[in-house]
Amino acid sequence: MASNALQVLYSTIDMVIVGEYVGTPGLSAVSLSSQIVNFVTMVCLGFSNGGQVLISQALGAKKKKEMNDVIGTLFGFVVILSLVMSGLILVFRKGILSLMNVPAESYDMAMDYLVICSAGLIFTAGYNMISAVLRGMGDAKRPFLFIGIASAVNLVLDILFTGIFGWGVAGAAWATIIGQAVSFLFSLFYLFRHRDAFGFDFRKESFIMNRKYAGMIAGLGTPMAIQSGCINLSMLFVNSMINNVGVVASATFGVGMRIDDIVNKISQGIQYAAIPMISQNIGAGKQKRAKQVVYHAWIFSTVLTVFFMVLYVGFGKQLFMVFSDDPLVHEMSGTFIRAILWMFPAFAIMRGSGAFIQGIGHARLSMVLALLDGVILRIGLSWLFGVVLGWGFFGFVLGYALAPYGFGVPSLIYFLSGRWKKRKSLAEDM
Repeated sequence: MASNALQVLYSTIDMVIVGEYVGTPGLSAVSLSSQIVNFVTMVCLGFSNGGQVLISQALGAKKKKEMNDVIGTLFGFVVILSLVMSGLILVFRKGILSLMNVPAESYDMAMDYLVICSAGLIFTAGYNMISAVLRGMGDAKRPFLFIGIASAVNLVLDILFTGIFGWGVAGAAWATIIGQAVSFLFSLFYLFRHRDAFGFDFRKESFIMNRKYAGMIAGLGTPMAIQSGCINLSMLFVNSMINNVGVVASATFGVGMRIDDIVNKISQGIQYAAIPMISQNIGAGKQKRAKQVVYHAWIFSTVLTVFFMVLYVGFGKQLFMVFSDDPLVHEMSGTFIRAILWMFPAFAIMRGSGAFIQGIGHARLSMVLALLDGVILRIGLSWLFGVVLGWGFFGFVLGYALAPYGFGVPSLIYFLSGRWKKRKSLAEDM
């Protein structure tokens, strides 16, 4: 939870400082461009999490040789993927921003942020990959340390580049990438120094991708990447519709998504903790303990959900004031809050049952639910409420907020039905 909170803080610092030194057009630029970068980052993270499930199940089944091969394959897989995604964004950057209807006053700044952050995508993907390996083995403390280092570097450089040097949005982008690079190098050095304890030997031949495990990572990671990527992709479509309302609506949605990201990522720590615990127990043949993990995840996530809903209702406008001093953004924040509150119960459900589906490695079901949540409902409901019914900004946000029930409710039904008990663990195929 703390690692996720710091990771969100990492990008939140950009928006706070940009809002202070550049203003509302800068906020809109960072919000829009960061969504594109987040989209490709989440795609890479989806495959890293797929590898994490394999690592955890191999660890539970005590298959150390296979675990070493999975880690080496994951390294090559994610590095190649991040380079390809980075290249695609840089080639099609103008078309991407045009599709998003970026406000004219924010366009040049959005382009600067997009180009700089996309060029450094390998560092972001690399950190998330190593963190997935560590979490898969039950080590959550070091990822927290590494992202803490990155956040500290980012804060200092943000103030220096954006505030003192006056580089604007481009300065915030450089601060972000340098911080991510430092975090990645620290994490890579740590994994190398403790290679015996973590079961990866760092020999050259270990980095050769194993076709079998590459296929398994692709099979597990594709649904996770689609789920994460489609949610971010749908946000781009929703943002495109909201941008037609004006720059104030764009900035309000951008700030609201940043606040909501903080809240959701903190509670998502419960899900990230549950996935390797479920995977290790499934690999070890302990289904009862895997179920207990889900029950406890629900308890913790429900408590957090109630707390954050109360925080939103009581101090929502004050949270928006942290990011922007524009009174028009403050005024529109109430509309955003009334709509986004509908999302919270769905996420409370997903922290347990969603983690379970990912932990057991049910790729096909995860794929279907990801498409339902990330594409059909998020875009469809936002268009229905915002355009067809004419509810405007409130309708766009409400449609976005209701979409996660498309994943949460079916995953809950699947877990309670017990049909998953007939599945064999992935470790049996290694």
